[in-house]
Amino acid sequence: QVQVVESGGGLVQPGESLTLSCAGSGATLDQYAINWFRQAPGKEREGVACISATHGSTFYANSVKGRFTISRDNAKRTVYLHMNSLKPEDTAAYYCAAQIGCFCSSDGCKARANAYWGQGAQVAVSS
Repeated sequence: QVQVVESGGGLVQPGESLTLSCAGSGATLDQYAINWFRQAPGKEREGVACISATHGSTFYANSVKGRFTISRDNAKRTVYLHMNSLKPEDTAAYYCAAQIGCFCSSDGCKARANAYWGQGAQVAVSS
């Protein structure tokens, strides 16, 4: 079993950058694919990025492709979401989830029922 904790949220202006961290503890994080999801008030949860366990393959939702980058540092047991050119519509609570495998398509990434979730980090983009 693994536990994950998000950090790095905050308030930024449009066009600025922000990096979220997802720190793992318990079981070895590098056995798991790590997803980043977000949910804005009144909207459905969206899977924005995933990085696989074995090869570090990455997947992105179309809404963030070219602006967000997911990376992992297994030595530090941490996965990062680097967010550039932020827009007001990126405002949401961001969650990381550890699971076996990435399940992504052009519609975004999906969570498995037995994923391990963090408590979330709030990102607000506003002028």
